[in-house]
Amino acid sequence: MRTNNIFILILILFSPLISNSQEISLESFGSGFTNVVDIKNANDNRMFIVEQKGIIKVLNADSSVNPTHYMNIDDRVSNLGGEMGLLGLAFHPNYSTNGFLYVNYISNPVDINDPNDFGNTTISRFTVNSTDPDDTGFNSVDLDSELIILSFPQPFGNHNGGSLNFGSDGFLYIGIGDGGDFGDPNNNAQSLNSLFGKILRIDVDNTSNGNNYAIPANNPYLNDADPSTLPEIWALGLRNPWKFSFDRFTNDMWIGDVGEEDFEEINFAPINSSSLNYGWRCYEGTSVFDLSGNCPALNSLTFPIAEYSHFNSGNSKCSITGGYRYRGSNPSTFGNYFFADLCSSEIGRLVEDGNSWTIEYDIPIPGLLWSTFGEDQSGELYIAAINSSTIYKLNWQTLEVPENNSIYFKIYPNPSVNGIIEVNFNNIKGSQLKMCIYDLQGKLLHYLDDISNNSVRISTKEFVSGLYLIEVSDNNGHKEQKKLLVN
Repeated sequence: MRTNNIFILILILFSPLISNSQEISLESFGSGFTNVVDIKNANDNRMFIVEQKGIIKVLNADSSVNPTHYMNIDDRVSNLGGEMGLLGLAFHPNYSTNGFLYVNYISNPVDINDPNDFGNTTISRFTVNSTDPDDTGFNSVDLDSELIILSFPQPFGNHNGGSLNFGSDGFLYIGIGDGGDFGDPNNNAQSLNSLFGKILRIDVDNTSNGNNYAIPANNPYLNDADPSTLPEIWALGLRNPWKFSFDRFTNDMWIGDVGEEDFEEINFAPINSSSLNYGWRCYEGTSVFDLSGNCPALNSLTFPIAEYSHFNSGNSKCSITGGYRYRGSNPSTFGNYFFADLCSSEIGRLVEDGNSWTIEYDIPIPGLLWSTFGEDQSGELYIAAINSSTIYKLNWQTLEVPENNSIYFKIYPNPSVNGIIEVNFNNIKGSQLKMCIYDLQGKLLHYLDDISNNSVRISTKEFVSGLYLIEVSDNNGHKEQKKLLVN
């Protein structure tokens, strides 16, 4: 009952002051990483940072990084660059008891001098070192425990996909690109005789037919009349699904599929759907690309829930990085689907509007090539760039503009995590400002008078975790208020 009362008080305090407009702010959460391509959690308070060269590191809740690598298989992973390397990670739903994790990587070529040897897509299971736990969980992997689940050669050096995720059904889903080169020359994505250009679904808890996995009984092509149809296929018609994820509330799947010439697309698969065909190479997004070959009937295709061109809405774009539907603690962005573009350095989101979705872009961070998102145990989102050593946490800055537009300030970081916040003012206009910080009971905790600088730093080390109200006023009686969350 107390929680409800506090929530009502928050509504009373803030509803008249804020709009629904939100601006993303990025908080540096951890550093010391190289070529990050995936961020995953194992249902505890740690984040596991996947580096393309074959290394996985542990990022703790206090932003520290374990000095010993969680896993290092750089000797097994192709180091030819581009879209090669260690690409994806997934933890078994029962990881806390069985210690199983799964990785997706491109293996070393058998013959490094063979220009047509691009290595194999390899899906492997590893087991943790059970003798190396602490109170946070397992800290390292037994490198001798590798069990190769699935392996097949790549025809080209790009469009490898790489995402791995367990669905709510307990099965492992695998994102595989069309195999590479321009325009899917082998028409892999539309072929049921090829694993390329697909989302695969397998049962890693059972084995059959001499494989280290079984085919789920309700996979759509398990009993296909054509014996050459591959039963692992769950969805088809994808070019390069660079990151797919499951909505933790609805269990629907969201797929960021990288386009060829003009369009990037976001695809959607409701829970319990299967055999969806997203149209590549016949269509790029909703536009015709190449109708030669075995293109299916138009009414049998599933077109993207949203798409964007390489030349619309500001910066030039080129390659989508799929993300997550946000299910964290911020109500204003709850349910938005977040994604990014590699070339424009923009973070975008889909905002639901009735039965449609609208794309919004936040201010780009120039020079950062966004490569992956991550979701922690609580549903908060993180992002990394392939050319940055830093993991960022997504925070939210409400664009609160008072009616008279005389005062505007920002708080960073918010939530406060390290005991210091900075308050920045951009509209002092010669006025001297006063600032008060109140708790939710209205008690004054901090007061500053005669502020004339553009920013002030405040210690929050004495504040207990919770929500606070910051009020700034000028000598003309104008006031502006914002909320501050202290972790």
